[in-house]
Amino acid sequence: MAMQASEIEALIKAAFPDAVITIEDLRGDGDHYACQVVSSAFEGKNRVQQHQMVYKALGGRMGGELHALALQTSAPTNA
Repeated sequence: MAMQASEIEALIKAAFPDAVITIEDLRGDGDHYACQVVSSAFEGKNRVQQHQMVYKALGGRMGGELHALALQTSAPTNA
């Protein structure tokens, strides 16, 4: 069963209220997404820790409802 982009965004936003989230359905099948998440919660964390935080926010849906997620994470830059 595929997951809607809006559902992915809602789960991430619930965990990271300040997040700026961009999601793209790579194949149009609701199973393969690219997702960029920028949140202050990632400050001081390495990339692996950031990705683990997002996977935790998805509540175990990776590999099941959500087949593939190309994830990019970062803390906001002060430009």
